[in-house]
This record gives sequence, C-alpha cells and structure tokens, in this order.
Amino acid sequence: MGIRVEQVSKHFGEFRAVDNVSLDVETGSLVALLGPSGSGKSTLLRLIAGLEGSDSGRIWITGEEATERSVQDRQVGFVFQHFALFKHRTVRQNVAFGLELRRWKRDAIKRRVDELLDLVQLKGYGSRFPSQLSGGQRQRVALARALAVQPRVLLLDEPFSALDAKVRKELRAWLRNLHDEMHVTTVIVTHDQEEAMEVADRIVVMNEGRIEQIGSPAEIYDQPATPFVMSFVGAVNVVPRSALLAQGSGQTKPTPSRQSETEPEPVFIRPHDVQVYTSPQAGSVPAQLRRLRHMGRDLQAELVLADGEVLMAQFPREQIDYQSIKPGDGLHIVSRQVRSFEPDYMI
Repeated sequence: MGIRVEQVSKHFGEFRAVDNVSLDVETGSLVALLGPSGSGKSTLLRLIAGLEGSDSGRIWITGEEATERSVQDRQVGFVFQHFALFKHRTVRQNVAFGLELRRWKRDAIKRRVDELLDLVQLKGYGSRFPSQLSGGQRQRVALARALAVQPRVLLLDEPFSALDAKVRKELRAWLRNLHDEMHVTTVIVTHDQEEAMEVADRIVVMNEGRIEQIGSPAEIYDQPATPFVMSFVGAVNVVPRSALLAQGSGQTKPTPSRQSETEPEPVFIRPHDVQVYTSPQAGSVPAQLRRLRHMGRDLQAELVLADGEVLMAQFPREQIDYQSIKPGDGLHIVSRQVRSFEPDYMI
C-alpha cells in the first residue's frame, strides 16, 4: 500500500477540518482529493506530508508508520499551488536544491537535474530564472524539484489552480502522461471536477471534513452515493418529483423513499439525460424555452416547466431543428434517467 490513513482527525479550535477519515492509496496510483473549499482535502494532504500533526489516528507511507515522523523522514515530494520557487536561483539551481541539502556529489546532481529537465520538457531552460518562465513552466520546475529527491510519494496541493484554463488543461494531460511513465504514488488536491476526472485513477470526494465517496471517475459520475456527490461532480438539475411525475415523465429508477408528502421530494437529472422535442412524445412533459445557448457541437436549453421549475438540457444540435425555435416556444421533454436518494441523504 502506498499510503494508508486510519481514522485520522484534525481540529482547528472548534472547527473540525478532518473528521475520522480512513483512506488507502494503492502503490503507483494517482488519486484525487476532490471537494469544495473547507472540505478538508488540503488539510488531509498536509497531514499525510507531516506539515500538520493529527489529533488522532495513524498514517502509513509505503508500509511504514509515519504518524510521528518529521516531514524529512517521510520522504515525500510536495508541490504547492503557488510554485514556491527561489527567485534568486536559476531553474537548474532550484531543481538541485534538495539534492544539495542531501550532499549529493556534484556529478550526480548534474546528471539528475539534466534527467529531470528533460522529463518535464524544460531542457535548455536550466540557466533561466523563474521570472523568465511562464506559469506553466514554473509549475513544471516545482514538480521537477519535488521529484529530484526520489520521493516515496508525491503530493500536489491544487498545483494548477493559479494558471489560466488553457494551460491547466495542457498540464493535466502532461501530468497524467508523466505519471504513467514514472508510476510514483501520487495524491493531488483539487476543487476542479474536470481535473479530477481527467487525471485520477480514483477520486475521493470530501465534504465537511469527511469522505462522501471513493471510486473511479466513472463510478463517481454514474453511481453517486449521495446528493452531495451528484451535485458537486458534473452539472445536475434538482427539481421536485411532482414537477415531472405529476405530468408523466419518462422512466425513472428512484431509490425508495419515505419522505413526507408535505415536503417535495427532490430528484436529480443530468442535463444530458433530458431529451428535447418540438412535438409531444410518449411520457413527455411540456416546457417553455427560455434561452438557447450554442456550446459548439452541443446546444444548451434553459426550460421552464409548467409549475415554474427551471430545467437545463444539453444535447447534440442534430437532435432538434434549433433554427426554427426561439425563446417563448413550447417544447416537450423526456427524462432518460432520474435519481432520488433516501431521506437521510437529502440536501
């Protein structure tokens, strides 16, 4: 096992940042800790690294207990959100810093730095200073520095969040390819669902200091365990069941519920599970088009149901003659898949 966290908790005063969390990270895997701000994901990463001490619980790294070990003894590589490079040092000197502290020989340092600069696609940039690099290049230097000391695990705390969208997407693909080449046990913290889905083997969804669900990207998206997971990972409509069932919606596969009739039961529908038609269909629900957005090959329709509920639908532009419809027109929808949850999990 690459990393094992067993019943770990951390409080800051009255605030419970991490609440009795247990987690296993397989050796050589890339796991994403995903959740909103304040969910405990960065605190959990810092506990694994030894940058914070836990109030209770135990942590193992590559089979050895590390609960009471210092940061240095845990032999982890840590990459921060804001690069944390030495401005007065060149790229080569930044990457070599940890090796110099460990008193590697000069020739060995040069070979290792050359190898890493080639690995992170910065060969020829060794003599530059951080101020002469782009944000994406600086983050690759930070990653090379973390890898230089051959860490047992690599921990990344929202490493791409300070970069623009295009660079983030490029670096996500680059990081995944790098991981496939090196197979270093890696944990990345992110609040970006797309980032987690794109890079990770498994995703750990956190909320209010606890783990809501652990699974593959497909499992997290297609089989969400709680309303929070379904709402946080991917776009979703949340409407009362009556808005659909009272008028006869499409087939549903709800989880049995004992919710009181006085409280409308919410159901969850992905926008891509809403089919839109210009004429009535079997089991369809009438809706009025409020707005139609062009999203490249897809269309996104903002629809108002008879009871005033708003529903978003996303579908291929070939599905409907979109040039013949305009805001205010009446349409008809069929929901291919509708989800509901037990009352104890309601939000």
